[in-house]
Amino acid sequence: MKITVIGAGSWGTTLALLLFSNRHDVTLWSHRKEDLDNILNKRENTVFLPGVKIPNELIVTGDLEEATHQTEVIVTAVPSQHLRSVLKQITHVNTRETVIVNVAKGIENDTLMTMSEVIAEVLLGHPLAKTAILSGPSFAEEVSKKIPTAVVVASPDFETAKFVQQIFLTPYFRVYASDDVRGVELGGSLKNVIAVGAGLCDGAGYGDNTKAAIMTRGIVEIARLGIAMNANPKTFSGLSGIGDLIATCMSKHSRNRHVGEEIGRGRKLPDVLNEMVMVAEGVQTTVSACELAKKLAVEVPIMTEVYNVLFNGKNPQDATLDLMTRDPKGEL
Repeated sequence: MKITVIGAGSWGTTLALLLFSNRHDVTLWSHRKEDLDNILNKRENTVFLPGVKIPNELIVTGDLEEATHQTEVIVTAVPSQHLRSVLKQITHVNTRETVIVNVAKGIENDTLMTMSEVIAEVLLGHPLAKTAILSGPSFAEEVSKKIPTAVVVASPDFETAKFVQQIFLTPYFRVYASDDVRGVELGGSLKNVIAVGAGLCDGAGYGDNTKAAIMTRGIVEIARLGIAMNANPKTFSGLSGIGDLIATCMSKHSRNRHVGEEIGRGRKLPDVLNEMVMVAEGVQTTVSACELAKKLAVEVPIMTEVYNVLFNGKNPQDATLDLMTRDPKGEL
């Protein structure tokens, strides 16, 4: 099967290698010439996935037209805030019979759209039933080393979800199928906001009790917002909800936790972001999440305090105190 992966970051490169190992005809598209030249010359993505060899038979190109020509599956692995601009470059491509699998985790800032909504709006002729979302606790650094991982793929057409499931399944990469696109997208996106909060907790010197509280009450906020957007509440107990939340809040690989940790230690957001090669999706998703919550009149106190620390300069200790001294509530 001919499959194109759009985006040669760590996750895009990892998935291209996984799909290639499943004996698919894979093309990996890179938008930056320096990255493309690096991969072609060294057959290794030394910037985003060092130490992992890329077989000569796996096609790597900077030509998006060439990459998407008569392909059967397109995997979009570009940062969420750039998905629209990349898709606009292929609006002339006939994707009516193409399955599009998005793996970016975010909510567009200006429109507050999820990635499936962006795909539907930009690629007008593309059937919604042939759109899928792959999400779950899956750091590229581990998947590329074939460390056992479980994820979920969701599509409004369950047959499409099962089709994508079979494409990605390997003995080390287990894929579950779902028809709750909204829940899987929101779980994967919003957990990044909570992970920034968990990092703030670490950087400020709080303990496991504090982080456990942030994670537990964080999934409540994610589910609360998800339910307001017609997601299945059970999804947030699964891989794209609590599973991804645990990994992103706890892991040394988590870019979002890293951002929070550095700010918790007293650093400024622009300085932290400027030294990072990879994108921490949770920073911009915090903006979208709080806007959505305001629009839908949903209470998200942890996400709100993360926003205040990131963008209003609030001290993490003050944010924590304000969370701890809110009016008493029932848990459920």
